[in-house]
Amino acid sequence: MAVPKRRTSKRKKRARNTHKKAPAIAIQKCPRCQAMKRPHHVCEECGFYAGEQRIQAAEA
Repeated sequence: MAVPKRRTSKRKKRARNTHKKAPAIAIQKCPRCQAMKRPHHVCEECGFYAGEQRIQAAEA
């Protein structure tokens, strides 16, 4: 079995790991109330999804 001859430096290790990050969360406007929401999720402001009332809207 192969064994590393030298220890991997912090620079090499960090350069290799630069691509290991979480993807950015997509956000879009709700077509009904224009509030920002995640795609394919019920809007927190108006409670609509796919043109139907799914949950009660949060009232302030």
